[in-house]
Amino acid sequence: MSSASLRSTRFRRERERHWRELEGIVRRVGSGGVRKLVPDEAARLPSLYRAALASLSVARAISLDRNVLDYLTSLCARAFFVVYGTRHRFGESVVAFFARGFPAAVRRLRVHLLVAGSLFLLGGVAGYALTAQDPERYWSFVDPDMAQGRTPWSSPEELREVLYDRSDHDALVVFASFLFTHNAQVCFLCFALGTALGLPVVYLMFLNGAILGAMTQIHHAKGLAADWWGWILPHGVTEILACILAGAAGLLLGQKMAFPGRRRRIDELAHHGRDAGTLVLGCIPMLFFAALVEGFLRQLVDSIESRMALAAASALFWCAYLAFAGRGAPAETGSDAEART
Repeated sequence: MSSASLRSTRFRRERERHWRELEGIVRRVGSGGVRKLVPDEAARLPSLYRAALASLSVARAISLDRNVLDYLTSLCARAFFVVYGTRHRFGESVVAFFARGFPAAVRRLRVHLLVAGSLFLLGGVAGYALTAQDPERYWSFVDPDMAQGRTPWSSPEELREVLYDRSDHDALVVFASFLFTHNAQVCFLCFALGTALGLPVVYLMFLNGAILGAMTQIHHAKGLAADWWGWILPHGVTEILACILAGAAGLLLGQKMAFPGRRRRIDELAHHGRDAGTLVLGCIPMLFFAALVEGFLRQLVDSIESRMALAAASALFWCAYLAFAGRGAPAETGSDAEART
């Protein structure tokens, strides 16, 4: 046997017991999470990892055989993610996202949220005023599929029939699906087009506000203001908030693209893109919930008072959730804290 083989065999014999112990710990964590470890194993994990790194360094320095090098490289890579990578099960990650990550990201982007909301409101005022001046402009904002037959020339009875119609349940489901698809597209477009200096996001916020303003005008003009708001707000509170949140995400990306500060644009987008993505991802279940209310729950309630109570409850819930959820979470440190500055 050559001296190199003897050296490799001796090196492995002296340390293999610790490598196998680390490998067993890594395997148990991979199959069941850190909770699978007993306290002694958790305490020994860092020292075993450092010892394996030292062995890998020595093995490379003295040119041991390839099998030992490959084994140690793989073991150290797997152990790295156990020691430094926080592992959560899918359910735990979802709970953490909605309990802390999503509302915290909304609070960090409150200025962008205010700007997006202002653009939406400005669009609503413009859509209302322009439709009042010239009813033909209604079609500049409202798609026929969304109108559901409601036009500036519809009678009050025709408009009221749409607001309270419960005869065709399948049609309601189709319309709810259409709304979900439309608003989800708006959310993703805001995120995707945010890097175009945020200008398409400004347009999308204004346009969606104008759609609401134009439809509001034709109902107000026919004396159906209370009926209209009782129809739109139960699902609209959640739906409009989700669109404004997506707009805030797009505006954030647009700001960092236009004004990167002292860092490169790609670095700014990498730092702040997580918050933008968090907002858009959180909007999807909000839109799904709004579609359920639109397609099912709201149609079971005819009373304007009950519909407005449902809308008020939704508004109170979202205000409390986004303002207070996750405030007790540990403060960010290191690079995360730097990224928010």
